[in-house]
Amino acid sequence: MTDADPSAAFFAASSASRSRSGAALRIAAVIPCYNEALAIAQVVEGFRAALPEAEIHVFDNNSTDDTAAVARAAGAIVTHVAAPGKGNVVRRMFADVEADVYVMVDGDATYDTGAARRLIDRLVDGNLDMVVGNRVDDGQDAQTYRKGHRFGNRLLTGAVVQLFGGGLTDMLSGYRVFSRRYAKSFPALSRGFETETELTVHALELRMPYAEESTAYSTRPEGSHSKLSTYRDGWRILKAICKLFVSERPLQFFSIIAALLMVASIALAVPLLMTYMHTGLVPRLPTAVLSTGAMLAAMLSFVCGIVMHTVTLGRQEAKRLCYLAIPGVRDRITQQQQQQR
Repeated sequence: MTDADPSAAFFAASSASRSRSGAALRIAAVIPCYNEALAIAQVVEGFRAALPEAEIHVFDNNSTDDTAAVARAAGAIVTHVAAPGKGNVVRRMFADVEADVYVMVDGDATYDTGAARRLIDRLVDGNLDMVVGNRVDDGQDAQTYRKGHRFGNRLLTGAVVQLFGGGLTDMLSGYRVFSRRYAKSFPALSRGFETETELTVHALELRMPYAEESTAYSTRPEGSHSKLSTYRDGWRILKAICKLFVSERPLQFFSIIAALLMVASIALAVPLLMTYMHTGLVPRLPTAVLSTGAMLAAMLSFVCGIVMHTVTLGRQEAKRLCYLAIPGVRDRITQQQQQQR
């Protein structure tokens, strides 16, 4: 931060007992929950200690236990979300809660709520739109971050990095901090656990500034059980990545199909062409028809890719304009500073 930064004086004037970000911005902790009665009180109390100025919202996704009652007793604002799935909860959170900074964390008490202030400060100091809590376990309990989950996360994160760019190492982390302009420009089309993939790709596609911060990752409270199905949800996330690749990178997707069809067409046509050059005859007429059809399909696929690419560019421009219409974190601080003069 330079001396010319208009928010510097405001930051310096903040009280020593509170973060400079918390002194200027409305902060909301938003917690998606499903049957987390054993853990939710710990999460709410952790945020009340770490972010005393923040509003704490618990979004109960049809829990069959006492999650809502426990969260309300701990001091949280509880909202019931009828549509099942974490993606539906995230959509509701960003639509209903008004804040400048959103701290999203799972309600299973595996994430370090004490790191929230550090993540928020990273967002504000860097004028970022997303900070992801990169999970780091102590290695003492093999069940904290299971090898299968770790491998799957690495594989899926690598796929997203290869397809969409970026440098994230923990795409599936449930601990994130967002700016208001991120939250209010996020379309939230996913329904389930694949929402983390959509959250990541949204930032990458709009070229938003983001960062990762290492955060402690611990075991669940005794008696609490994970709702994540390794293979089923892993498959859903993989399908979500493929769908996002088609919708956000249509030219690349259809070009790959066109290239495969073209190679198949040429492979079928070469033997026929060689025979024709020697005999003047076209043997295996069905093969010739198939080769011609494959080449036409390749050309059609490439044209579809160009058309869809144009549509995607228009959609991305609209999302970018929506994003730019919302004040960023620094802008909100400057507005607060001017209001206090």
